[in-house]
This record gives sequence, C-alpha cells and structure tokens, in this order.
Amino acid sequence: MLEDKTAVVYGGGGAVGGAVARAFAAAGARVHLAGRSKARLDEVAHDIGTAAATAVATAVAEVDALDEHAVTEHAAAVAAEAGGIDIALNAVSFPFAHGVPFAELDVEDVMGPIDAFLRTNLIMAKAVAPHMTARGSGTILTLSSGASQLIAPGGLAYGTAGAAIESMTRRLAVELGPSGVRVVGLRPHAIADGPANGSSAGAVFEQRAAAAGVSVERWLGQWAQDVTLLGRLPTLAQVADAAVFLASDHAATITGTVVDLTSGNAVRTAAGPLVGVLG
Repeated sequence: MLEDKTAVVYGGGGAVGGAVARAFAAAGARVHLAGRSKARLDEVAHDIGTAAATAVATAVAEVDALDEHAVTEHAAAVAAEAGGIDIALNAVSFPFAHGVPFAELDVEDVMGPIDAFLRTNLIMAKAVAPHMTARGSGTILTLSSGASQLIAPGGLAYGTAGAAIESMTRRLAVELGPSGVRVVGLRPHAIADGPANGSSAGAVFEQRAAAAGVSVERWLGQWAQDVTLLGRLPTLAQVADAAVFLASDHAATITGTVVDLTSGNAVRTAAGPLVGVLG
C-alpha cells in the first residue's frame, strides 16, 4: 500500500511511533525514524530490518522534536536523500500530570504539556510541508487520544492538549489542502498492549491499577468494558494498520478530520461504574 513512498516518523522509538514505523515498512515505505533515544530507534530499525517482508533500509536520526532548527534540517536532509517526503507522523509524547485535582495543579502543570504537544506538531508540519507542497502531494498524520473527548476529572492537561492537536489538525488541512497535502488525525484510546511495549502512559495505568489492587492488564480490561462500545481497547497493531491505510492512496479523499480508533469510547464522568469501583 505504501510502495515507493518515503515516510518520516518523529517519536519513532516510542510504542505507537515504533508500531506505525514497522507497519509503514511492511507496507513498502522507506522509513526514516527520528527521536531523542537512539537506542530505542535502533531497536525499531533492527525489527524492520529483520522482518521477512521488508526489503527497504531504515534510517535513524537523533532529533529533538521541540528543536525547530533540528527538525527542519532533518526533514530537508530526508527530502534531499529520498527526493521528497510523502508521509510524516508525529508520535512524540511528553510527561503530563494525570489524576491531580484542579485545585492542586499549577498553571505550568497544565500549560507545559499543552505547549509541548502543540509545538512539536507545528514544528513538524512547518518542516515537512514545503517538501510536500512542492510536489503537490503528501500526508501529515497527527496523534491525539480518547482523552480529548473524555469527560472525567484529572485529565485537564492531557485532554486539553489532545483537543488542541485535533483542532490544529483540521486547521492545517485547510491551509495545506489547496497544495494537495492531506492532514489527518489518529485518536486511539488507551492502547491494550501499550504498557508492555514501553508506552509513556504505562505509569498512569500502573498507578490506577495499584490503587485498585489489580494488575494493569485486569484494570485495562475492566476499564475497556466500561468505557468503550466494543468492550475492548485498540492494540498497537490496529492503530498502525489504520495509519497505513490513512497514509495510502486508498484514503486519498480523507483530510481535515480525526479518525476515531477508541473502540467506540463512551463518554463517562466520575459517576461511571468503573471509576466508582477502581477509583
């Protein structure tokens, strides 16, 4: 589905970024991984290189996704080497306060993550868009989460950041659409196998599970039953498969929207049964 396409994944060493990068490569794309942890990037590149269906080399670069100059230089180098950029995904994550009552939050606890998530997505878009608009095609993918829609206490920073990313996604699509560039958001919920694969949200799940006196797996399973229409959470492979489709020519008419991958997240409040049981 992505044969002969060049894809750049910022945050390519993370759980979601790594899963999508592997799927991009399996679909035939030339993948360029960027992030701050070379060891984790190398691990993903090794997985791609040893996959039986993969015959395309993967490039790795240490890049701080909040450094505009570094990201711009990296994107230019990729475009120069590959002849352009077809796909770009920002899967970069940052620490955030979760489960902290509003009265106990500092302004920076909320604004720090919001600024970081928005800034890295804007920097990426500014860096890759010129190489897409010059050819009249390209796809920019952003990543938010079900927290952007979930009405529950304790998620002010992350939920607001996710909602802001989704709003930026739609507005970038308006700006870049006339040049042939699509911008699409991915909105997974908590990912079932994310913690086992180094997801940044793993610490949050561990905290909640410990408070309830159950394992992370059981906590996630019970939570999925309570807050999703399908009674299950998305997996990394399912999120990655969706990214492949959205980056491909099969999704050529999709832009300016956020694709819901939450298994039908049902909006809940503190009165929801799971919150009452598990705290």
